[in-house]
Amino acid sequence: MANSTPEQLCFPTTAGFTVRADFQGGEVSSDLGSILLSSLDRRIGLIDRITAAVADRRHASYITHPLRDLIAQRIFQIASGYEDGNDADALRGDPLFKLATARAPLAQDNDLASGSTFSRLESQMRRADIYRMAEAMVEQFVAGYPAPPASIILDLDHTDDRVHGQQPLAFYNTHYSAHCYLPLLVFEAHSSALVMAILRPGKRPTGQENAMIMKRLLRRLRQHWPDTHILVRGDSHFGTPELMALIDQQPNMDFVFGLGQHSLLLKRAEGLLRNARGHFKLHQSLATLRLGAKVASMRLFGEFDYAARSWRRAYRVVVKAEVIEYGDNPRFVVTSLVRPSAEAVYCQHYCARGQMENYIKQIKCDLKSDRTSAGTFIANFARLLFTAAAYVLHQQFRHHALQDTPLARAEPNTVILKLFKIAARVKQYKDRVILHLPSSCPVKELLKLVTERLCPSTRRKVFRLSS
Repeated sequence: MANSTPEQLCFPTTAGFTVRADFQGGEVSSDLGSILLSSLDRRIGLIDRITAAVADRRHASYITHPLRDLIAQRIFQIASGYEDGNDADALRGDPLFKLATARAPLAQDNDLASGSTFSRLESQMRRADIYRMAEAMVEQFVAGYPAPPASIILDLDHTDDRVHGQQPLAFYNTHYSAHCYLPLLVFEAHSSALVMAILRPGKRPTGQENAMIMKRLLRRLRQHWPDTHILVRGDSHFGTPELMALIDQQPNMDFVFGLGQHSLLLKRAEGLLRNARGHFKLHQSLATLRLGAKVASMRLFGEFDYAARSWRRAYRVVVKAEVIEYGDNPRFVVTSLVRPSAEAVYCQHYCARGQMENYIKQIKCDLKSDRTSAGTFIANFARLLFTAAAYVLHQQFRHHALQDTPLARAEPNTVILKLFKIAARVKQYKDRVILHLPSSCPVKELLKLVTERLCPSTRRKVFRLSS
């Protein structure tokens, strides 16, 4: 006979009461954020774009879950903090995730997909599906603008995606001292929007590879925005003759790339470095005599034209001649920009790309884009793109729903903890669903504002929030 005693949790006695807990609370969910994400997706059409990019090769007789439901469930769960596919085993009966995918929340015969279903979905992906999904992400970025912008800034960077198994095309990278993939991420600097995510082998990319990827991206963007000025920025990984030549040949485009230092560049910058050393020594001497403040460093900026043998022509090279207490610290940047001063090129254009590290942190640390433990490279690529789509949802959520609120610049993890993880008791009637939220909800007013912004006209017809 099965044990009829309900499972209980025991807590310390408080205020003269014994405290126990069980799991008999009924249809209660802790993920109100899934409904908010679903409402947002109805406005931006992200799930539909990704679904259209994937070919459903399953036999119609064996299909339980439509492809769109699978993709929506996977992306909504990642965006809600459930990055692993097997999290679906516990969440497949969650009423709010079911409601977010347009299913009756309390019906007993329409549970969502399990973790094994997502493993099969990722395993069936082919190169053509991945290519079309990547294109769909670019189309989603373009759709985020109601009109062609006057200018955009594309920030490029690679990040390590460490692996702990025998994943195909994962190599040992000496820079990171680990076996890893080295995905390429492209963000738009002004909006923090993710433009493209490409899973790559763990080795350093060649200039030809970078140029090939960017050529396809730029061709797609130019189909929609032929007159938009595009500035491409990156570190010295991207300061290669192939990529510089590609951008140089494009109309209304410029680049700012880091440039690795070598003896010829240091020789050209020696005069400026000598001046910086003299100024630094002078300030230190004055500080010793208490005639001035002590400085930690001295910076001077200069420029010169330079052409490596592999370059198609000479380009403008900006040098930051910096001297610190421990010696020289020169840096070089190559650019096609003509009008900005040398200091503006380095400080305002090149160094500003450091903000991209925060965007990478959000997709990598908050949304766990490095959960690439599948047995095939294509399956891991699909996982990266699903996480990229979850990042797009968060970025668009801030844009459409959180402007001028305390969470307007919040990272995904903060939004998940403060706004998405709210308990709701679900009641389903013949023609409506009511969600009972906690009476002491600390973000009650913010939730009202968010729902009014996401669905101002149909809010009461879709679902009703009740405290």
